Amino acid sequence: MAFSVFILFLFCDTPYIQAITSSREAYEKTGNVIWEGHTKEKIVAITFDDGPHPSYTPQILDILAKYNAKATFFVSGNKVKSNPGILMREIKEGHEIANHTYHHYYNKNMTAELLSSELDQTDKVIWDIAKYKPSLYRPVGGLHNDIIINTAVKKGYKVILWSWHQDPQDWKRPAPNKISTHIINSLRAGDIILLHDWSDRPQTVKALETTLDYLYKNGYECVTVSDLIFRSNVSIPGFFRTFPVE
Repeated sequence: MAFSVFILFLFCDTPYIQAITSSREAYEKTGNVIWEGHTKEKIVAITFDDGPHPSYTPQILDILAKYNAKATFFVSGNKVKSNPGILMREIKEGHEIANHTYHHYYNKNMTAELLSSELDQTDKVIWDIAKYKPSLYRPVGGLHNDIIINTAVKKGYKVILWSWHQDPQDWKRPAPNKISTHIINSLRAGDIILLHDWSDRPQTVKALETTLDYLYKNGYECVTVSDLIFRSNVSIPGFFRTFPVE
């Protein structure tokens, strides 16, 4: 008996646990997890993960400004701390800031306590710099389960993933035309498009110019994720509803 109790305490001390992952349909029914908007209006949301980067994010902001496009930046707290001026520029130019954890841990089985700490640290550094409180959160790598989603929702976040057909995998550093072609050929109204603004991203910067040129010549508007949700037919029942879903 004593041995069993010791094993239980040892297991509970670990920062990672196994958790259930519900279906996309179940998550979407709550209105707390969004993959894309549902609209016939020609609007899309371009999102950037992991930054801000001292070189590539300003280049991205220049291109967005050229086309009067708005984006959502899912920022990592430790990158924000190193690049406060870029965060301020993102906000000043009308873009949305969202939480992408502090240390960018890539692990589906983190505990609620660890995720809470990561979200709080990122919120704090953003607030200290800009007096801005994010309302959206994207799990690192899109990895999610009931614990991750419930934790985020209880802390007041809506969980944002992306349209499954709109991941051009720019993190693999394909040629710029492959990134833009993927986005353009897959384009649908209401898309949430996944891109990245951290690490070596010249391909993403070049692809963005081509993509925005196409979007605006074809009557699309680039909006923030929150604007996309507001303008879409996304069902939003009780915001704090958690799992399991009945």
